[in-house]
Amino acid sequence: MMNFEKRTGPDLGSAAPVYPANGVPEWYRDAKLGFFVHWGLYSVPAWAVQHGEGVNIPTEDAYAWHQYAEWYGNTVRIAGSPTWERHQRLYGPGTSYEDLADRWDAAAFDADAFVGELVGAGARYIVPTTKHHEGFCLWDTATTGFNAVARGPRRDLIAEFHDATRRAGAKFGVYYSGALDWHVSDFPAIESDTDLFRFRRNDEHFARYSAAQLEELVERFAPDVLWNDIEWPDGGKGDQEYAVAALLRRYFDAVPEGVVNDRWGVPYHGFLTREYTDIPEIIPEPWESTRGLGYSFGFNQDEDERHSLSGAALIRLLVDVVAKNGNLLINVGPAADGSIPELQRRAMRELGSWLDANGDAVYGTRPWIRMGEQAGAPRRYTTSAGAVHVHALDPAAGRIELPAELDHATLRWSDGSGAEVSRDGSGAVATIPPGLRPAPVAVLSAQGV
Repeated sequence: MMNFEKRTGPDLGSAAPVYPANGVPEWYRDAKLGFFVHWGLYSVPAWAVQHGEGVNIPTEDAYAWHQYAEWYGNTVRIAGSPTWERHQRLYGPGTSYEDLADRWDAAAFDADAFVGELVGAGARYIVPTTKHHEGFCLWDTATTGFNAVARGPRRDLIAEFHDATRRAGAKFGVYYSGALDWHVSDFPAIESDTDLFRFRRNDEHFARYSAAQLEELVERFAPDVLWNDIEWPDGGKGDQEYAVAALLRRYFDAVPEGVVNDRWGVPYHGFLTREYTDIPEIIPEPWESTRGLGYSFGFNQDEDERHSLSGAALIRLLVDVVAKNGNLLINVGPAADGSIPELQRRAMRELGSWLDANGDAVYGTRPWIRMGEQAGAPRRYTTSAGAVHVHALDPAAGRIELPAELDHATLRWSDGSGAEVSRDGSGAVATIPPGLRPAPVAVLSAQGV
Protein backbone atom coordinates (compact mmCIF):
# COMPACT_ATOMS: atom_id res chain seq x y z
CA MET A 1 0.00 0.00 0.00
CA MET A 2 1.26 3.48 -0.88
CA ASN A 3 1.97 6.19 1.67
CA PHE A 4 -0.14 9.19 0.71
CA GLU A 5 1.78 11.86 2.60
CA LYS A 6 4.45 11.55 -0.10
CA ARG A 7 2.01 12.59 -2.86
CA THR A 8 1.93 16.40 -2.70
CA GLY A 9 1.65 17.62 -6.31
CA PRO A 10 1.42 19.54 -8.48
CA ASP A 11 4.17 22.00 -7.53
CA LEU A 12 2.53 25.44 -7.75
CA GLY A 13 5.71 27.31 -6.83
CA SER A 14 5.12 30.90 -5.73
CA ALA A 15 1.39 30.47 -6.41
CA ALA A 16 1.06 27.80 -3.73
CA PRO A 17 -1.63 28.57 -1.16
CA VAL A 18 -1.15 28.90 2.59
CA TYR A 19 -2.30 25.82 4.47
CA PRO A 20 -3.49 25.64 8.07
CA ALA A 21 -0.94 24.94 10.79
CA ASN A 22 -3.26 22.79 12.92
CA GLY A 23 -1.68 19.73 14.47
CA VAL A 24 -3.29 16.58 15.80
CA PRO A 25 -5.45 17.26 18.89
CA GLU A 26 -4.90 15.38 22.11
CA TRP A 27 -8.40 13.86 22.06
CA TYR A 28 -7.47 12.02 18.87
CA ARG A 29 -4.17 10.78 20.27
CA ASP A 30 -5.95 9.60 23.43
CA ALA A 31 -8.80 7.87 21.57
CA LYS A 32 -6.73 4.96 20.18
CA LEU A 33 -9.71 3.14 18.65
CA GLY A 34 -12.12 4.23 15.96
CA PHE A 35 -14.52 2.36 13.73
CA PHE A 36 -14.82 2.83 9.98
CA VAL A 37 -18.19 1.92 8.43
CA HIS A 38 -18.10 1.09 4.72
CA TRP A 39 -21.70 0.94 3.52
CA GLY A 40 -22.94 1.83 0.06
CA LEU A 41 -24.28 0.45 -3.23
CA TYR A 42 -21.47 -2.11 -3.13
CA SER A 43 -23.24 -3.63 -0.12
CA VAL A 44 -26.04 -4.82 -2.44
CA PRO A 45 -23.90 -7.30 -4.44
CA ALA A 46 -21.59 -7.59 -1.39
CA TRP A 47 -18.95 -9.53 -3.23
CA ALA A 48 -15.29 -9.60 -4.24
CA VAL A 49 -12.88 -12.37 -5.11
CA GLN A 50 -11.66 -14.02 -1.95
CA HIS A 51 -8.08 -13.27 -1.00
CA GLY A 52 -6.11 -14.81 1.80
CA GLU A 53 -3.28 -17.10 2.68
CA GLY A 54 -2.12 -19.12 -0.31
CA VAL A 55 -3.97 -16.95 -2.84
CA ASN A 56 -1.54 -15.32 -5.26
CA ILE A 57 -2.94 -12.75 -7.69
CA PRO A 58 -0.57 -11.66 -10.51
CA THR A 59 0.21 -7.94 -10.44
CA GLU A 60 -1.37 -7.39 -13.84
CA ASP A 61 -4.67 -8.86 -12.57
CA ALA A 62 -4.73 -7.10 -9.20
CA TYR A 63 -7.60 -4.75 -10.09
CA ALA A 64 -9.62 -7.30 -12.08
CA TRP A 65 -9.41 -9.56 -9.01
CA HIS A 66 -9.69 -6.74 -6.47
CA GLN A 67 -10.09 -7.87 -2.85
CA TYR A 68 -12.20 -4.84 -1.86
CA ALA A 69 -15.96 -5.33 -2.27
CA GLU A 70 -16.39 -1.53 -2.17
CA TRP A 71 -14.51 -1.41 -5.49
CA TYR A 72 -17.27 -3.44 -7.17
CA GLY A 73 -18.30 -0.43 -9.29
CA ASN A 74 -14.86 -0.44 -10.92
CA THR A 75 -14.19 -4.17 -11.03
CA VAL A 76 -17.52 -4.90 -12.71
CA ARG A 77 -16.45 -2.71 -15.65
CA ILE A 78 -13.40 -4.86 -16.36
CA ALA A 79 -14.78 -7.25 -18.99
CA GLY A 80 -14.07 -10.89 -18.15
CA SER A 81 -13.22 -10.22 -14.52
CA PRO A 82 -14.81 -12.57 -11.95
CA THR A 83 -16.97 -9.67 -10.77
CA TRP A 84 -18.14 -8.93 -14.33
CA GLU A 85 -18.97 -12.60 -14.93
CA ARG A 86 -20.92 -12.87 -11.68
CA HIS A 87 -22.79 -9.61 -12.30
CA GLN A 88 -23.93 -10.80 -15.76
CA ARG A 89 -25.12 -14.06 -14.27
CA LEU A 90 -27.00 -12.59 -11.30
CA TYR A 91 -28.39 -9.34 -12.67
CA GLY A 92 -28.42 -9.93 -16.41
CA PRO A 93 -26.90 -8.01 -19.34
CA GLY A 94 -27.86 -4.35 -19.37
CA THR A 95 -28.10 -3.99 -15.59
CA SER A 96 -25.58 -1.34 -14.64
CA TYR A 97 -23.91 -0.95 -11.28
CA GLU A 98 -25.83 2.27 -10.72
CA ASP A 99 -29.12 0.43 -11.28
CA LEU A 100 -28.43 -1.32 -7.98
CA ALA A 101 -29.35 1.92 -6.20
CA ASP A 102 -33.03 1.02 -6.58
CA ARG A 103 -32.43 -2.43 -5.09
CA TRP A 104 -30.87 -1.11 -1.90
CA ASP A 105 -33.18 -1.67 1.07
CA ALA A 106 -31.76 -0.52 4.45
CA ALA A 107 -34.80 -1.66 6.44
CA ALA A 108 -32.79 -3.31 9.26
CA PHE A 109 -30.68 -0.22 10.00
CA ASP A 110 -31.24 1.17 13.50
CA ALA A 111 -28.61 3.85 13.99
CA ASP A 112 -28.68 3.82 17.79
CA ALA A 113 -28.37 0.04 17.97
CA PHE A 114 -25.63 0.03 15.32
CA VAL A 115 -23.60 2.77 16.99
CA GLY A 116 -24.20 1.08 20.33
CA GLU A 117 -22.39 -2.01 19.04
CA LEU A 118 -19.41 0.11 17.96
CA VAL A 119 -19.19 2.04 21.22
CA GLY A 120 -19.66 -1.22 23.11
CA ALA A 121 -16.66 -2.58 21.21
CA GLY A 122 -14.60 0.34 22.52
CA ALA A 123 -14.90 2.92 19.74
CA ARG A 124 -14.04 6.47 20.73
CA TYR A 125 -14.76 7.81 17.23
CA ILE A 126 -16.88 6.58 14.32
CA VAL A 127 -16.26 7.37 10.63
CA PRO A 128 -18.92 6.26 8.13
CA THR A 129 -18.41 6.53 4.38
CA THR A 130 -20.42 9.51 3.13
CA LYS A 131 -19.46 8.95 -0.52
CA HIS A 132 -17.15 6.25 -1.83
CA HIS A 133 -15.56 6.18 -5.27
CA GLU A 134 -18.88 5.14 -6.83
CA GLY A 135 -20.23 8.67 -6.24
CA PHE A 136 -23.40 7.63 -4.37
CA CYS A 137 -23.97 10.08 -1.49
CA LEU A 138 -25.41 8.80 1.79
CA TRP A 139 -26.67 12.20 2.97
CA ASP A 140 -29.35 14.60 1.71
CA THR A 141 -27.19 16.55 -0.70
CA ALA A 142 -28.22 19.36 -3.05
CA THR A 143 -25.33 18.55 -5.42
CA THR A 144 -26.71 15.37 -7.06
CA GLY A 145 -29.78 13.19 -7.19
CA PHE A 146 -27.54 10.14 -6.91
CA ASN A 147 -28.05 9.85 -3.17
CA ALA A 148 -29.66 7.70 -0.49
CA VAL A 149 -32.54 10.10 0.13
CA ALA A 150 -33.65 10.22 -3.50
CA ARG A 151 -33.08 6.53 -4.26
CA GLY A 152 -32.72 3.18 -2.56
CA PRO A 153 -32.99 3.57 1.23
CA ARG A 154 -34.85 6.92 0.92
CA ARG A 155 -33.16 8.00 4.16
CA ASP A 156 -30.43 10.41 5.21
CA LEU A 157 -28.12 7.72 6.53
CA ILE A 158 -25.30 10.08 7.52
CA ALA A 159 -27.66 12.25 9.56
CA GLU A 160 -28.83 9.11 11.36
CA PHE A 161 -25.23 8.02 12.01
CA HIS A 162 -24.28 11.49 13.19
CA ASP A 163 -27.18 11.89 15.60
CA ALA A 164 -26.72 8.41 17.09
CA THR A 165 -22.97 8.91 17.50
CA ARG A 166 -23.41 12.23 19.28
CA ARG A 167 -26.04 10.69 21.56
CA ALA A 168 -23.62 7.88 22.40
CA GLY A 169 -20.91 10.37 23.41
CA ALA A 170 -18.40 9.35 20.73
CA LYS A 171 -16.60 11.59 18.25
CA PHE A 172 -18.02 11.69 14.72
CA GLY A 173 -16.02 11.73 11.50
CA VAL A 174 -16.74 11.50 7.80
CA TYR A 175 -15.00 9.56 5.05
CA TYR A 176 -15.15 11.30 1.68
CA SER A 177 -13.73 10.23 -1.70
CA GLY A 178 -12.21 13.49 -2.88
CA ALA A 179 -10.72 12.79 -6.29
CA LEU A 180 -12.51 9.64 -7.48
CA ASP A 181 -16.18 9.73 -8.44
CA TRP A 182 -17.09 7.22 -11.13
CA HIS A 183 -20.67 8.55 -11.39
CA VAL A 184 -19.55 11.89 -12.83
CA SER A 185 -16.54 10.61 -14.81
CA ASP A 186 -16.19 9.00 -18.23
CA PHE A 187 -12.84 7.27 -17.80
CA PRO A 188 -12.16 3.60 -18.45
CA ALA A 189 -11.98 1.18 -15.54
CA ILE A 190 -8.92 1.46 -13.31
CA GLU A 191 -6.64 -1.54 -13.87
CA SER A 192 -3.37 -0.45 -12.22
CA ASP A 193 -1.96 1.87 -9.57
CA THR A 194 -0.97 4.22 -12.38
CA ASP A 195 -4.57 4.31 -13.62
CA LEU A 196 -5.64 5.20 -10.08
CA PHE A 197 -4.23 8.69 -10.59
CA ARG A 198 -4.49 8.93 -14.38
CA PHE A 199 -8.19 8.10 -14.68
CA ARG A 200 -9.66 10.83 -12.51
CA ARG A 201 -11.02 14.30 -13.06
CA ASN A 202 -8.77 17.23 -12.21
CA ASP A 203 -10.81 20.03 -13.81
CA GLU A 204 -12.21 23.08 -12.04
CA HIS A 205 -15.83 21.94 -12.46
CA PHE A 206 -15.20 18.71 -10.59
CA ALA A 207 -13.08 20.48 -7.96
CA ARG A 208 -16.03 22.80 -7.28
CA TYR A 209 -18.37 19.77 -7.11
CA SER A 210 -16.16 18.05 -4.53
CA ALA A 211 -15.79 21.28 -2.56
CA ALA A 212 -19.55 21.83 -2.46
CA GLN A 213 -20.12 18.32 -1.11
CA LEU A 214 -17.43 18.64 1.54
CA GLU A 215 -18.78 22.05 2.59
CA GLU A 216 -22.22 20.48 3.06
CA LEU A 217 -20.78 17.78 5.31
CA VAL A 218 -18.88 20.29 7.44
CA GLU A 219 -21.83 22.69 7.74
CA ARG A 220 -24.35 19.99 8.61
CA PHE A 221 -22.32 17.67 10.82
CA ALA A 222 -19.22 19.59 12.11
CA PRO A 223 -17.25 16.33 11.92
CA ASP A 224 -14.41 15.81 14.38
CA VAL A 225 -12.48 13.91 11.68
CA LEU A 226 -12.23 14.67 7.95
CA TRP A 227 -10.99 11.44 6.37
CA ASN A 228 -10.34 12.13 2.70
CA ASP A 229 -9.35 9.40 0.25
CA ILE A 230 -7.29 9.14 -2.96
CA GLU A 231 -6.22 12.81 -2.96
CA TRP A 232 -8.10 15.84 -4.27
CA PRO A 233 -8.65 17.09 -7.84
CA ASP A 234 -5.62 19.10 -8.97
CA GLY A 235 -7.95 21.86 -10.21
CA GLY A 236 -8.77 22.50 -6.56
CA LYS A 237 -5.28 22.76 -5.10
CA GLY A 238 -4.63 26.45 -5.72
CA ASP A 239 -5.54 29.55 -3.72
CA GLN A 240 -9.17 29.75 -4.89
CA GLU A 241 -12.02 29.82 -2.35
CA TYR A 242 -13.13 26.35 -3.48
CA ALA A 243 -9.62 24.83 -3.25
CA VAL A 244 -8.55 22.44 -0.53
CA ALA A 245 -6.41 24.95 1.42
CA ALA A 246 -9.39 27.29 1.83
CA LEU A 247 -11.70 24.37 2.58
CA LEU A 248 -9.42 23.20 5.38
CA ARG A 249 -9.09 26.71 6.83
CA ARG A 250 -12.88 27.01 6.97
CA TYR A 251 -13.14 23.55 8.46
CA PHE A 252 -10.78 24.39 11.33
CA ASP A 253 -12.58 27.68 11.89
CA ALA A 254 -15.79 25.67 12.33
CA VAL A 255 -14.22 22.76 14.25
CA PRO A 256 -11.06 24.02 16.05
CA GLU A 257 -10.41 20.60 17.61
CA GLY A 258 -10.98 18.78 14.33
CA VAL A 259 -8.37 16.64 12.62
CA VAL A 260 -7.66 15.55 9.05
CA ASN A 261 -5.69 12.71 7.53
CA ASP A 262 -2.88 12.70 4.96
CA ARG A 263 -4.72 11.79 1.72
CA TRP A 264 -5.28 15.22 0.18
CA GLY A 265 -2.31 15.35 -2.19
CA VAL A 266 -1.11 18.65 -0.73
CA PRO A 267 1.83 19.72 1.49
CA TYR A 268 -0.22 19.52 4.66
CA HIS A 269 -1.59 16.67 6.72
CA GLY A 270 -2.77 15.77 10.18
CA PHE A 271 -2.24 12.10 11.03
CA LEU A 272 -0.57 9.60 8.72
CA THR A 273 -2.54 6.61 7.39
CA ARG A 274 -1.31 3.05 6.89
CA GLU A 275 -3.71 0.62 5.21
CA TYR A 276 -3.39 -3.16 5.65
CA THR A 277 0.26 -2.57 6.56
CA ASP A 278 2.35 -4.08 9.35
CA ILE A 279 4.49 -1.34 10.93
CA PRO A 280 7.67 -2.71 12.53
CA GLU A 281 8.55 0.11 14.95
CA ILE A 282 7.29 3.29 16.59
CA ILE A 283 6.36 6.06 14.14
CA PRO A 284 7.11 9.40 15.87
CA GLU A 285 4.23 11.23 14.15
CA PRO A 286 0.62 10.47 15.06
CA TRP A 287 -0.65 7.82 12.66
CA GLU A 288 -3.57 5.54 12.07
CA SER A 289 -3.68 1.90 11.01
CA THR A 290 -6.77 0.99 9.05
CA ARG A 291 -8.12 -2.25 7.64
CA GLY A 292 -11.27 -4.30 7.47
CA LEU A 293 -11.97 -7.16 9.82
CA GLY A 294 -11.64 -9.30 6.69
CA TYR A 295 -9.78 -8.67 3.44
CA SER A 296 -12.32 -6.04 2.37
CA PHE A 297 -13.84 -2.90 3.84
CA GLY A 298 -17.24 -3.34 2.19
CA PHE A 299 -19.12 -6.53 3.17
CA ASN A 300 -18.04 -9.58 1.18
CA GLN A 301 -20.61 -12.32 1.73
CA ASP A 302 -18.12 -15.03 0.74
CA GLU A 303 -15.71 -14.29 3.58
CA ASP A 304 -15.76 -16.63 6.57
CA GLU A 305 -13.58 -17.32 9.63
CA ARG A 306 -10.62 -18.11 7.37
CA HIS A 307 -10.65 -14.57 5.97
CA SER A 308 -11.57 -12.47 9.01
CA LEU A 309 -9.85 -11.41 12.22
CA SER A 310 -10.91 -13.27 15.33
CA GLY A 311 -11.53 -11.28 18.48
CA ALA A 312 -8.13 -12.38 19.82
CA ALA A 313 -6.32 -11.29 16.65
CA LEU A 314 -8.16 -7.95 16.71
CA ILE A 315 -7.10 -7.30 20.32
CA ARG A 316 -3.47 -8.10 19.53
CA LEU A 317 -3.61 -5.81 16.50
CA LEU A 318 -4.90 -2.92 18.61
CA VAL A 319 -2.18 -3.41 21.23
CA ASP A 320 0.53 -3.60 18.57
CA VAL A 321 -0.64 -0.41 16.85
CA VAL A 322 -1.02 1.59 20.08
CA ALA A 323 2.45 0.51 21.28
CA LYS A 324 3.84 2.03 18.05
CA ASN A 325 2.14 5.43 18.56
CA GLY A 326 -0.84 4.69 16.35
CA ASN A 327 -4.62 4.62 16.47
CA LEU A 328 -6.54 1.69 15.03
CA LEU A 329 -9.43 2.51 12.69
CA ILE A 330 -10.96 -0.93 12.26
CA ASN A 331 -13.75 -1.31 9.75
CA VAL A 332 -17.16 -2.91 10.04
CA GLY A 333 -18.89 -3.62 6.73
CA PRO A 334 -22.65 -3.99 7.23
CA ALA A 335 -24.93 -5.95 4.95
CA ALA A 336 -27.10 -3.94 2.59
CA ASP A 337 -30.00 -3.99 5.06
CA GLY A 338 -27.87 -2.25 7.69
CA SER A 339 -27.21 -5.24 9.94
CA ILE A 340 -23.76 -6.14 11.23
CA PRO A 341 -22.78 -9.65 10.08
CA GLU A 342 -22.42 -12.05 12.99
CA LEU A 343 -18.81 -12.91 12.12
CA GLN A 344 -17.84 -9.27 12.59
CA ARG A 345 -20.05 -8.77 15.62
CA ARG A 346 -18.38 -11.62 17.53
CA ALA A 347 -14.91 -10.14 17.09
CA MET A 348 -16.13 -6.67 18.02
CA ARG A 349 -17.79 -7.87 21.22
CA GLU A 350 -14.68 -9.78 22.29
CA LEU A 351 -12.65 -6.62 21.78
CA GLY A 352 -15.12 -4.60 23.86
CA SER A 353 -15.04 -7.12 26.69
CA TRP A 354 -11.23 -7.05 26.78
CA LEU A 355 -11.15 -3.25 26.76
CA ASP A 356 -13.61 -3.13 29.65
CA ALA A 357 -10.94 -4.86 31.74
CA ASN A 358 -7.80 -3.39 30.19
CA GLY A 359 -8.75 -0.02 28.73
CA ASP A 360 -6.52 1.91 31.14
CA ALA A 361 -3.50 0.35 29.43
CA VAL A 362 -4.74 1.50 25.99
CA TYR A 363 -6.78 4.72 26.09
CA GLY A 364 -4.78 7.87 26.74
CA THR A 365 -1.45 6.03 26.59
CA ARG A 366 1.70 6.88 24.69
CA PRO A 367 4.59 4.74 23.44
CA TRP A 368 7.26 3.81 25.94
CA ILE A 369 11.00 4.03 25.20
CA ARG A 370 10.54 1.07 22.82
CA MET A 371 7.51 -0.71 21.45
CA GLY A 372 8.43 -4.17 22.72
CA GLU A 373 11.13 -6.81 22.67
CA GLN A 374 12.41 -9.03 19.89
CA ALA A 375 13.56 -11.86 22.15
CA GLY A 376 11.51 -14.10 24.43
CA ALA A 377 7.73 -14.20 24.70
CA PRO A 378 6.07 -11.52 22.52
CA ARG A 379 5.10 -8.34 24.39
CA ARG A 380 4.33 -4.70 23.78
CA TYR A 381 4.66 -1.63 25.99
CA THR A 382 2.51 1.44 26.57
CA THR A 383 2.80 4.14 29.21
CA SER A 384 0.42 6.52 30.98
CA ALA A 385 0.35 8.60 34.18
CA GLY A 386 3.70 7.34 35.43
CA ALA A 387 2.90 3.69 34.73
CA VAL A 388 4.36 1.30 32.18
CA HIS A 389 2.00 -1.37 30.86
CA VAL A 390 3.46 -4.66 29.69
CA HIS A 391 1.13 -6.44 27.26
CA ALA A 392 1.82 -10.17 27.12
CA LEU A 393 0.68 -11.29 23.65
CA ASP A 394 0.90 -15.00 24.50
CA PRO A 395 -0.52 -15.40 28.02
CA ALA A 396 -0.86 -19.15 27.56
CA ALA A 397 2.94 -19.36 27.86
CA GLY A 398 2.44 -18.71 31.60
CA ARG A 399 5.36 -16.34 32.03
CA ILE A 400 6.83 -13.20 30.58
CA GLU A 401 10.26 -11.60 30.77
CA LEU A 402 10.42 -8.10 32.25
CA PRO A 403 12.69 -5.30 31.04
CA ALA A 404 15.47 -4.20 33.38
CA GLU A 405 13.90 -0.73 33.67
CA LEU A 406 11.08 -2.27 35.77
CA ASP A 407 13.35 -3.95 38.35
CA HIS A 408 12.23 -1.74 41.22
CA ALA A 409 8.66 -1.03 40.13
CA THR A 410 5.45 -2.07 41.87
CA LEU A 411 3.82 -4.63 39.58
CA ARG A 412 0.14 -5.52 39.35
CA TRP A 413 -1.86 -7.59 36.86
CA SER A 414 -5.13 -6.29 35.39
CA ASP A 415 -7.11 -8.70 37.60
CA GLY A 416 -5.75 -6.82 40.64
CA SER A 417 -3.23 -9.46 41.71
CA GLY A 418 0.38 -8.66 42.48
CA ALA A 419 3.06 -10.09 40.24
CA GLU A 420 5.06 -13.14 41.26
CA VAL A 421 8.56 -12.40 39.98
CA SER A 422 11.53 -14.74 39.80
CA ARG A 423 14.91 -14.52 38.14
CA ASP A 424 16.64 -16.74 35.66
CA GLY A 425 19.62 -16.33 33.39
CA SER A 426 17.81 -13.81 31.19
CA GLY A 427 16.61 -11.56 34.03
CA ALA A 428 13.32 -11.00 35.83
CA VAL A 429 10.35 -13.16 34.85
CA ALA A 430 6.71 -12.62 35.89
CA THR A 431 4.33 -15.54 36.25
CA ILE A 432 1.01 -14.87 34.50
CA PRO A 433 -1.93 -15.71 36.80
CA PRO A 434 -3.89 -18.79 35.62
CA GLY A 435 -7.08 -16.73 35.32
CA LEU A 436 -5.45 -14.44 32.72
CA ARG A 437 -3.85 -17.16 30.60
CA PRO A 438 -6.92 -17.76 28.41
CA ALA A 439 -7.04 -14.04 27.52
CA PRO A 440 -5.71 -12.88 24.11
CA VAL A 441 -3.45 -10.36 25.90
CA ALA A 442 -2.60 -10.15 29.60
CA VAL A 443 -1.61 -6.76 31.00
CA LEU A 444 0.91 -6.13 33.80
CA SER A 445 1.17 -2.51 35.01
CA ALA A 446 4.31 -1.14 36.62
CA GLN A 447 4.15 1.89 38.93
CA GLY A 448 7.06 3.95 40.22
CA VAL A 449 9.28 3.44 37.17
